[in-house]
Amino acid sequence: MTGFRRISEREVHQGHVWRVVVAEFESPDGAPFTRDIVRSPGAVAAVPIVVGDDGTAQVVLVHQYRPAYEEELWEVPAGIRDVEGEAPELTAERELIEEAGYRADSMELLTRIYPSAGLTDSVTWIFLATGLTPVARDLHGPEEEYMTVVHLPLAEAVAMIDRGEITDAKTVVGLLLAERRLTTRPAG
Repeated sequence: MTGFRRISEREVHQGHVWRVVVAEFESPDGAPFTRDIVRSPGAVAAVPIVVGDDGTAQVVLVHQYRPAYEEELWEVPAGIRDVEGEAPELTAERELIEEAGYRADSMELLTRIYPSAGLTDSVTWIFLATGLTPVARDLHGPEEEYMTVVHLPLAEAVAMIDRGEITDAKTVVGLLLAERRLTTRPAG
């Protein structure tokens, strides 16, 4: 047991998906402190892998505008867990169809991450999606309507991380773990 204790919290904002609370805590020595916390339903990400004509692993990425940063980012298909009670792998399957236009035969959990532990209770589940079949996309919102879907060799996507071209946290973690997984087991 760490000795920290949450005493109370009060909601200061309720948004469409997130809530912001001010929480009161007590440290192990009894000292009180306050933190602002964004309460979130969490998110999912799918690292979609197809085998290219040359037998190499190809990853499907999206390039989309992100208003918070006012720039376009390279990302794996992902989304908020905005359907109450829906299992993370089902949300990832839905997001893969919506954003990239693929259905996966296999959705294997790579990891769960805490994307911003000092700010939010959000958890992101990251899956390796294989056995892909093309389906119609189901776009939501202007960012998705204008996003670009790109197939790249997985090795090139990892090189883009090294060059600082891919900076989105879930995408960096997902691509590196997918590369590690696929070097011990071939893509399928």
